[in-house]
Amino acid sequence: MFQTFLIGLREGLEAALIVAILIGYLKRTGQRYAVRRLWIGIAVAIAISLAFGALLTFGPSTLTFEAQEIIGGTLSILAVGFVTWMIFWMASASRGLKRELESRADVALKGSAVGLILLGAFAVGREGLETALFLWAATRANAGGGIFAPTLAALGGILVAIALAWLITRGLLKLNLSTFFRWTGGFLVIIAAGVLAYGFHDLQEAGVLPGLNSLAFDVSEQIPPTSWYGVLLKGVFNFSPATTWLEFGVWWAYVLTVMPLFIARSRSAKRKPTTPPAASSAPVASSSASA
Repeated sequence: MFQTFLIGLREGLEAALIVAILIGYLKRTGQRYAVRRLWIGIAVAIAISLAFGALLTFGPSTLTFEAQEIIGGTLSILAVGFVTWMIFWMASASRGLKRELESRADVALKGSAVGLILLGAFAVGREGLETALFLWAATRANAGGGIFAPTLAALGGILVAIALAWLITRGLLKLNLSTFFRWTGGFLVIIAAGVLAYGFHDLQEAGVLPGLNSLAFDVSEQIPPTSWYGVLLKGVFNFSPATTWLEFGVWWAYVLTVMPLFIARSRSAKRKPTTPPAASSAPVASSSASA
């Protein structure tokens, strides 16, 4: 549940801040008539994301076991690719996010009404589709407890994110978003490593990849999967007491490759000066608060 709460919180805050920045800019520039068009695009994006999540959850249920494992493993690997790109993008783009969104809004305002609808749809839709895919993959990797609890945890994270975004944009809360996205990005790297390893395990179970019976370790007696600490390790880190060598290698290869690159990118973005000078002294949080 911690996994899905964190995903909902991070992705929800990112999407909520994007919406707040765009709406605040339209109101500040006297374009209040355009807010309704923006909300139409946002509503379309939410509907598509929910439909995509439902398709992922219920679509493969009529397929054979092997087909389900192949689809599940492939989509899990794809989800990790998307979330890795998102982590790196946010680490480098968080400081300039407000200016980028306002520039896109200016371009959309110069065109037809469809332009603003598409701006809202694309701005939120990307986050929504990524969230649906990664939540599905993380929930599947932590299978056994059903989808109700993880979905509820993700919804809780999204609601907390919306509340935080509202407090930030009203100037009632000071939150260093660069630090927030840096720390949550580090946790997501660990979560993504577990999802990636489970994706490869799915492909092993489908017979696409070998080594299903070649275990790196089996500590099921010491850490029973049904014990409270076994459930905790599974829920937070996707830890499997019986791990194949391929899963073990994939997990460490991902973490040892992505984590140092993410830390380096975060430090580089932190040192990089921004213009105008006023923007360089404050993260996106204070910038969006003025929206």
